[in-house]
Amino acid sequence: MAELDVVELSRLQFALTALYHFLFVPLTLGLSVLLAVMESVYVMTGRAIWREMTKFWGTLFGINFAMGVATGITMEFQFGTNWAYYSHYVGDIFGAPLAIEGLMAFFLEATFIGLFFFGWNRLSRLGHLVVTWLVAIGSNLSALWILIANAWMQNPVGATFNPATMRMEVSSFFDVLFNPVAQAKFVHTVSAGYVTGAVFVLSIGAFYLLRGRHREIARRSITVAASFGLASALSVVVLGDESGYTAGLNQKMKIAAIEAMWETETPPAGFTLFGFPDRATETTRFEIHVPWVLGLIATRSIDEPVEGIKDLVATAERRIRNGLTGYKDLERLRAERAQAVPPEMQEPIHDLGYALLLKRWRPDIGNATDEQVHQAALSTVPDVSVLFWSFRFMVGLGFYFILLFALAFYLASRRELERRWFLRLALCSLPLPWIAAELGWIVAEYGRQPWIIDGVLPTFLGASSEPIGDIWFSLIGFVLFYSTLAVIDVYLLVKYIGLGPKQPAAPASNRLAPATGDD
Repeated sequence: MAELDVVELSRLQFALTALYHFLFVPLTLGLSVLLAVMESVYVMTGRAIWREMTKFWGTLFGINFAMGVATGITMEFQFGTNWAYYSHYVGDIFGAPLAIEGLMAFFLEATFIGLFFFGWNRLSRLGHLVVTWLVAIGSNLSALWILIANAWMQNPVGATFNPATMRMEVSSFFDVLFNPVAQAKFVHTVSAGYVTGAVFVLSIGAFYLLRGRHREIARRSITVAASFGLASALSVVVLGDESGYTAGLNQKMKIAAIEAMWETETPPAGFTLFGFPDRATETTRFEIHVPWVLGLIATRSIDEPVEGIKDLVATAERRIRNGLTGYKDLERLRAERAQAVPPEMQEPIHDLGYALLLKRWRPDIGNATDEQVHQAALSTVPDVSVLFWSFRFMVGLGFYFILLFALAFYLASRRELERRWFLRLALCSLPLPWIAAELGWIVAEYGRQPWIIDGVLPTFLGASSEPIGDIWFSLIGFVLFYSTLAVIDVYLLVKYIGLGPKQPAAPASNRLAPATGDD
């Protein structure tokens, strides 16, 4: 039981640090592109008000970026401290995207963010605009490589098991790089970040209009946020559908748990709009079904079934038994010091990860009983209620953002932004994109359990063997440190929002004239 406690505490520590870090990532992604858009308008129009807008929102971006860096660095160290066997088992594959992210993306972003802040009077307008776009590109590239690494955990392609080293090794970096899950996760995640940035700008702009301050900058900011946010919110829904399709191909249990679908339905499967999942009775009470929707999302067809939880458990049980055969084959290969897996043994060894689930009940898995095999198969079902409700709240917020931005766009086009009911609605919407982002993280990562690498390595086997007191000490330390950073972040954001943007300088013969009207 002590070993299990170490695993659960290690999971809790990584989950908390990831959730803290993900408070800053979406806003960094969204604001970086919005800054580039605003400065592009400044360069094209020459109106000084757009320069001051860019500098003001850039200050808030810089605060958030610094906090994101501080909370993100420690996460990578945890792979070595808390998840040492995981790092040993898949380090050749997982480490490469993380290293490229640091070398290609983070250094690019960190270098040019300095030029962004200190280059306003040292670079030409076009030169500074290039710097701002490079900051935005660096932010997105950073997300790309992190998500490539994460997607491999969800869909481990381009790798083979080496019986001589007892590790997974890269067989095709091309497959790792162009993993379909990575592509779907990247576009969906960055679009969600753009929504977060747009809601942030929309809400702060609404705050200024409610207070009657910085009205010209606030109206322009809301107009940019409304159009950018509407496109982004629509993209999130469309690209989220693509994520559902890739999960339907590679993570069938996750889809079944999200839908609380216990039995395989006659195709095309319906989508459960509402209901109360009951794991004990394996039923969903008071469910409201929308015909065909799940079948179209998960299979892109009307004649393919979406497997239910019970059938998937039976499939898992078959793969466990097949993996036990692979486990015995592996012992023979190691005794013979084989350097590769013969073709006739590849299928059983491919299911080795399922057999390793049995190590939660006994170390000598070759002697597992039928009851233990069945227990291991049942362990492949994640917490249905958590996934069911997290997904529905996330989707509900996604459609809310579409309506919010559509309303903002409509009012901006009619020059009626200063309706107080709308401004209050926009201001109250400020925390919602973070809630949606965290729910999305829960759906993606909690839905993968019990796997740290889907179908390859169970989570409980990936943890380090370290004293439980050390984990408690670091867990408490991280919570206190990250909470302090969160308080500092909110304090600084509130402070600089309170100070507001500087007013454009008065027009002079050698200076650009400030904007007038609603440009």
